[in-house]
Amino acid sequence: MIKILKTYRYRLYPTDEQTSVLTELLDLGRWLYNHALAYRRKRWSESRYSVTYNEQATMWKEWRNEQPDDNPLRRLNMTAGQQVLRRLESAYRAFLSGKRGKPRFKGARYFNSLNFKPGDGAAVKEGRLYIQNVGLVSVKWHRALPEGTLKNVIVMRKPSGWYVLLQLEMTGEEPPPSPNPAVGVDVGIHHALALSDGRIFDSPNSLKGALQKLRVLQRTVSRRKKGSQRRAKAVHQLARLLEHIANQRRDWWHRVVFHLVKTYGVIVLEKLNLTFMLRNHTLARAAHDVSLGLFYEILDYKAFDAGVQVIGINPYNTSQTCSGCRVKVEKALSVRVHRCPHCGFSADRDVNAALNILFLGRSSA
Repeated sequence: MIKILKTYRYRLYPTDEQTSVLTELLDLGRWLYNHALAYRRKRWSESRYSVTYNEQATMWKEWRNEQPDDNPLRRLNMTAGQQVLRRLESAYRAFLSGKRGKPRFKGARYFNSLNFKPGDGAAVKEGRLYIQNVGLVSVKWHRALPEGTLKNVIVMRKPSGWYVLLQLEMTGEEPPPSPNPAVGVDVGIHHALALSDGRIFDSPNSLKGALQKLRVLQRTVSRRKKGSQRRAKAVHQLARLLEHIANQRRDWWHRVVFHLVKTYGVIVLEKLNLTFMLRNHTLARAAHDVSLGLFYEILDYKAFDAGVQVIGINPYNTSQTCSGCRVKVEKALSVRVHRCPHCGFSADRDVNAALNILFLGRSSA
């Protein structure tokens, strides 16, 4: 028996009064994040000593208990505030390890979620979601919530509305290995995926298709007076479009990955550091539009559920080596067809790389 943590997202339909309270709670969480970040920076500049999460958790308790009769911080759940501080701690750890930039102060549009612990500020009751100081909020149960132990309740605000993420810990048996054949997968920007059996998946390029509308909305925002209702409306329209593009991209990857795990039993692909694509000014927009990181994320759990084995290999020279005779055939990135002068093998450049990836995966097994 194994334990699995899964997240299920549902749409919330709060009343106008509940929406106002939820927005206030997000503002309090943002204040705590920014206040704790300011203290960390001040402490470092004065003494060159950092602040631990435990220290700031104690400080949060003191801030919350100041003037208990009229202190608005008391409206924010104690544990939810601790989760905000853990978020800041994680941001600093990622910064110190070189994975992200230095943590920055959050504006109102960049702090959109709160994490509650079940039974401590949030719970599922009577088919609705209970949130402390908000009450029972209506939920659109578009699918039944599976049985399991509720571990986290994350309330999230998006341009399209309010959502809740319910993280469940479920116990079950490990799925049996899939009997389907193996496949090599080459990932990239020209072709999102190229398979060793010749199948190619090209990204729908949702961002590229919406660029004209996106630019119009961006110009509209820039022309509106800051602080005006018309600018706020234009910003909301722009945010809705960006959310729609992200939803299109995620939906496409879900369908592609579903096909992969249902068709193949072993998936061999490259271990790639995708950061270099996003930092390259000529590749950044196309790389963001394809969103290969999302592919790896979705494949990780869908493959496990289907009993599919995922093997990662070093991509070195997979595009330059002929899959027919194993001889290195150098070619520029602009050359999209592999033609081997030694054995005569010819194929799409990415399909040839996928065949090499499959060969390396079988060799390492």
